Amino acid sequence: MKTPSQTVGPFYSIGLTRRSENELVPAGDPAAIVLRGTLFDGDGAPIVDGMIEVWQPVERLWGRCGTHPAGEFTFVVSKPAAPAGEAPHLDVYVFARGLLKHQRTRVYFPDEADANAADPVLAGLDEADRALLVAERDDGALRFDIHMQGLHETVFFST
Repeated sequence: MKTPSQTVGPFYSIGLTRRSENELVPAGDPAAIVLRGTLFDGDGAPIVDGMIEVWQPVERLWGRCGTHPAGEFTFVVSKPAAPAGEAPHLDVYVFARGLLKHQRTRVYFPDEADANAADPVLAGLDEADRALLVAERDDGALRFDIHMQGLHETVFFST
């Protein structure tokens, strides 16, 4: 028997408070990069009970982080190897209440201008959308905010 899709929940904050899974590399590793951001809804309000996963496609490493009370998430990553023909990037999955299916996007690195310019995924987007997928330098870390809808809506890809 088929049942309707879930429209409320799941409540990630309940299951994510047990252990930290947001360090893909140890914080003291010389290659460690702090990646932080905020998950926003269509009105620009923080989503406080979402979950973000990041994946390094070549290394097959992943981490997850529930959003904090201000909608913030943080990861400790290293710059991944570039998949064949693409720029180094992390695959990012967004899980939040009200989503019937998770959303997938990418985050690219700001110090990879030449590789980013040649990346076929970025090349298929207009300039404004490309800029939304490149993390910004932010006080010794990288910042990548995710907007589910609205003026600064993040580019999402089919999963």
